[in-house]
Amino acid sequence: MRETSGFLDRGGERLAWRRVAGAGPTVVWMGGFKSDMVGTKAQALADAALAGGWSFLRFDYAAHGESSGDWMEATIGRWRADALAMVDQLTEGPLVLVGSSMGGWMACLTAIDRPDRMHGLVLIAPAPDFTERLMRPKIPPEGLRELELNGVYMEPSEYDEPLPITRRLLDEGREHLILNGRVPIRCPVRVLQGRRDEPVPWAHALQLAEEIESEDVVFTLSKAGDHRLSTPADIARLVAAVAEMRG
Repeated sequence: MRETSGFLDRGGERLAWRRVAGAGPTVVWMGGFKSDMVGTKAQALADAALAGGWSFLRFDYAAHGESSGDWMEATIGRWRADALAMVDQLTEGPLVLVGSSMGGWMACLTAIDRPDRMHGLVLIAPAPDFTERLMRPKIPPEGLRELELNGVYMEPSEYDEPLPITRRLLDEGREHLILNGRVPIRCPVRVLQGRRDEPVPWAHALQLAEEIESEDVVFTLSKAGDHRLSTPADIARLVAAVAEMRG
């Protein structure tokens, strides 16, 4: 068994993917904002799939990782459509969606759009509605002026370059909000969250868990965990949660 790779042409962009052809429900990795499919958690799941004979898919949204795309044009709706295209064109049968941070929002949106295919969700520090609830409130007054005048705010980043946050991203994100009432997801859900997560406070993730309609929801809080949840113990919990969800 090996992992294959390729590109899906969609909307003028080439979306990169990697896939393991195995048995059981297909596990689909959905990464976070400005992340990619070769991070620690995604690789751990790929290794588990190869070792255990799982069916597994990971991919990069437009303007992420190995995929093409203009970051300044990217929106939540575009990434939602990318996720749907991946599951529609590259998978068959039941799905276990694994969403990290923004990927948790994408996983929820996909589950809402494709309810008949949902076997389960595993959400890691899920950040639904983050553009409106977590990002916009933290932009300082001078940043709001930049957005109004230039359509982009250069947010200071832990990386070498500031991160461009566009008005297009924030405004379009309002069209995909899910925390404005009950979330119509009825499959089993597991949420892994860190108590020390600053980008996505644990209370935000807990609200999602409470609003999901399914009664089979388990919320696991790691007191020492941060947003990345990438320690060996965190990775072991993730792989175990996915293995449990596959059944």
